[in-house]
Amino acid sequence: MDDAPKSAKHAAAEPPKDEELSFARQLYFGSVEEDEVFPYPDELGDEERETLQLLLDPLDRFLRERVEEGGVDHDKLLEPELLDELKEMGLFGLQVPEEYGGLGLSNTGYARLFERVAATDSSIAVTLGAHQSIGFKGLMLFGTPEQKQHYLPLLASGELVAAFCLTEPSSGSDAASIRTRARLSEDGEHWILDGSKLWITNGGFADVFTVFAQTEVEIDGQKKDRITAFFVERAFGGVESGPEEHKLGIKGSSTTPIHFDGCKVPKANVLGEVGGGFKIAMTILNNGRFGLAAGCVGGSKRLIREAAAYANQREQFGKKIGEFELIRKKFAEMALLTYAAESMTYMTCGLMDRGARDYAIEAAMSKVFSSEATWHIANECLQVMGGLGYSREYIFERVVRDSRINLIFEGTNEILRLFIALSGIQAPGEHLRELVSALKDPVENYGMLLTELVSRVRSRVITEELQRAAPKLKRAAVHIEDKAEAFGQAVERLLRHFGKKIIDEQMLIERVANVAIDLYAMVAVVSRATRALEQGRKHAEHEATLASVFCEQADRRIRRHLRAIEQGRKNGDEALREIADALLGAGGYLPTHPVL
Repeated sequence: MDDAPKSAKHAAAEPPKDEELSFARQLYFGSVEEDEVFPYPDELGDEERETLQLLLDPLDRFLRERVEEGGVDHDKLLEPELLDELKEMGLFGLQVPEEYGGLGLSNTGYARLFERVAATDSSIAVTLGAHQSIGFKGLMLFGTPEQKQHYLPLLASGELVAAFCLTEPSSGSDAASIRTRARLSEDGEHWILDGSKLWITNGGFADVFTVFAQTEVEIDGQKKDRITAFFVERAFGGVESGPEEHKLGIKGSSTTPIHFDGCKVPKANVLGEVGGGFKIAMTILNNGRFGLAAGCVGGSKRLIREAAAYANQREQFGKKIGEFELIRKKFAEMALLTYAAESMTYMTCGLMDRGARDYAIEAAMSKVFSSEATWHIANECLQVMGGLGYSREYIFERVVRDSRINLIFEGTNEILRLFIALSGIQAPGEHLRELVSALKDPVENYGMLLTELVSRVRSRVITEELQRAAPKLKRAAVHIEDKAEAFGQAVERLLRHFGKKIIDEQMLIERVANVAIDLYAMVAVVSRATRALEQGRKHAEHEATLASVFCEQADRRIRRHLRAIEQGRKNGDEALREIADALLGAGGYLPTHPVL
């Protein structure tokens, strides 16, 4: 910040001993909780690992023969017969507990299968994800035993297909502003649902919907609007699908508006508590983002494989194009992005499978990084292919169109960056408020203040290193520790300088999110590569190289972001605001044409 003190090294606040703070939340204190991520989290048991292998082999064969070689028209909606075959394979109930007829997979197991499906066809992946990752996830997380017993067997078999209804014509990222309403019937037995939802995946054929609507509740003696979640059957009546949207990509998936006109929903179909729907919506989305990240990883790996095969056989100027340095650079950068995205995604899955803590930030980081990596990789692979990449004869133009949506749905990446940063700085902010309060009565709070003082002095004179990283990755480990400490200090300075007004400094917040994402990625690749080296895995040395190079590049990016954060309003942001104000005020591009 421009008027922040330019003192020597300023120690960040010591993180509170709070078992509920996830790994990513600890990063905002400048702390790397090594024991949580070393060894690389892998919660798959032997039985589930065996189940996955038994599922992957026939799934590979099905996707290859039925989809890749079977003449599926990717410009038309998926055929009902194809969906029926997917249902028969159990793909509509991947995480439904076995007692309800599902496969009972962990988050890791789900992600592995979803990755494989997405590598072949994004529309199939989106259809399956909309059904179970968000469509009936609310039932899984918040449903009563009676609701689960009634619906989950039908959902697991695919007899019922689910959809998630949150977005409205006037409410996108601002979910709290929805206008769909539900009012209690006169006999008190039903909720009467009225309103419209937009961009509903599976909307054209879904049988059940998780719907969010405003309801009137009494709080402190006053009637107020609060969102409530409902599990709605199309069979209840008063539910109508609008026409299919004509989309840029994922054309095989159904996307329609859904209209509710006097739909009578039994009281028994409320999910959670009346008025508690906003939390349910956010929990569903936070819980499901790792699946989208896994799908992006699958798409990236296939793109690289197909483009590499072409680069190894296509000749120009007497050489294979894969021998030209600029093409080789593209593949190296794509490998780095994919390795980081894959490492983040499956580390997040492993952490989530341990339970207990809230890993919403880690899931959001994985989604943001993986979706942007895939978008970049799709464009780079098309570039490698040249004119052929632009042709429908190959997959590249379709994947470019399909992959663009990943930066938008399940939370736009802009909104998610705000979520990553603001959620992350919440705990340090609360800790600072406690310190300020304690300083008002230093005698009474002597113990707390002494502990804080000791931790800050220790942080200034001792730089801890990751003890469990492989020796070959020591330099990368030092980068992590150095930048984590500097990040914690930067977060504290921002909080001291802006306080609650930090929420209005979105360009600074974006940099905070970018640093946090890169730090998480660095830890993920180092932990994974360390495991590969220690276990003597195939290509372990290559993994170590990927981890080392990624950390070098991420270290440089973080330094740039931290420097811009330190500069505050002198970092060029004000000039960007001025340009944007002029353009938006005029309603378009301002400069006169240079010729006429």
